Amino acid sequence: MATSAPHPDAALPDLDAARAQVAAGALRAGPLGQVGLELESHLVDLGSPADRVPWARLRAAVAGLPLLAGGSRVTLEPGGQVELSGPPARDVAAAVAALRGDTAAVRTHLAADGLALATVGADPCRPPRRVAPAARYLAMEEHFAAVGCLPAGTAMMTSTASLQVNLEAGPAAGWDARVRLAHALGPVLVAVSACSPLLAGRETGWRSSRQSVWGALDQSRCGPLLGRDAPAAEWAAYALAAPVMLVRDSSGGAVPVCSRTSFADWVTGARLGDRRPTAADLDYHLTTLFPPVRLRGFLEIRYLDAAPEPWWPALAAVTATLLDDPVAADVAAAATEPVAGAWDRAARAGLADPALHAAAVTCLDAARRRAPAALAPEVAALADLVDQRCCPGDALLHTARTAGPRAALHAAARHHEEEPCPS
Repeated sequence: MATSAPHPDAALPDLDAARAQVAAGALRAGPLGQVGLELESHLVDLGSPADRVPWARLRAAVAGLPLLAGGSRVTLEPGGQVELSGPPARDVAAAVAALRGDTAAVRTHLAADGLALATVGADPCRPPRRVAPAARYLAMEEHFAAVGCLPAGTAMMTSTASLQVNLEAGPAAGWDARVRLAHALGPVLVAVSACSPLLAGRETGWRSSRQSVWGALDQSRCGPLLGRDAPAAEWAAYALAAPVMLVRDSSGGAVPVCSRTSFADWVTGARLGDRRPTAADLDYHLTTLFPPVRLRGFLEIRYLDAAPEPWWPALAAVTATLLDDPVAADVAAAATEPVAGAWDRAARAGLADPALHAAAVTCLDAARRRAPAALAPEVAALADLVDQRCCPGDALLHTARTAGPRAALHAAARHHEEEPCPS
């Protein structure tokens, strides 16, 4: 007989109950096909691109947005980044079409206030600084300071932007191979998507400064799953071993945890918030874990840099095709095996690394042959870029070297006007 879910406010009785709760929500069996996309961009005042947009102005601009035809939800990140999260679509072509339309509508609305979106992986100009006043973000900063990674934590929250691709878990019999491939593809697609060669006004020496920031954070919270167990069991072990970042208080606010106390320790006797953890506390803890592939019933692919047109649609199509198309997935599994786990090499050297370039060429060739026809021009353009050992961030770097980081940010915000996407 199936057991009922624990009451959210009921204290977790033991580690077995905690493991079972996490594992039960890790992956949900079902057919492949549906795709959800989330795209972050840096908000830029075109009249003063070196300054962050004040929170009150940002909120007012977004509050007046019309209903978006593609159904995207608009949210704001701690540094003022604007995120559009589309609902699940029947396939990647439909997801891209809807998000493109919604992004265009948001751009048009913001332009009336002199604002624009720079869709790149890291802010090339402005120092990391939080503008959102939410208690959760303040508490996150305090936790990062306590565990010794405040600079990376602040940069992650306020100066990075990504393209997130959400894919169905698929049939349960294929979960091991599917999760393994999602991770193995990571270094290759980090290199292919790299669009953050600058951060806070300087060249960092990394092709993906966004990925370097994630690598500098606590890897018990942000590192990849290592494939040492079945995916749901490994995700449960990962979650319970990760330090608790925040504890909700009686008013629903966030209180930082300024010690390295794992959730397992809290279950087995450590006192946080002067109480035992509940099922709701465990669900909240899961929202503070940021691995490159997060299991949320579906696969949340989190390792792609945000990039301008035509690159983010191409990256969405390539990611979905290499994971959802069985022919392309087999090619990708073989091609990525030699570079699986090369996260830092990918972020630093990108496609200048011969092994990563070879894997990327093979993967992009498979994606070009198997991607939806509606996105064939974008995928072909990206494959051509990869053939040249280039990445989306090269244009940004060129502008910064010739005209400075502020000009690079301004140009990124105007990119959609100057370089229309392929048709």
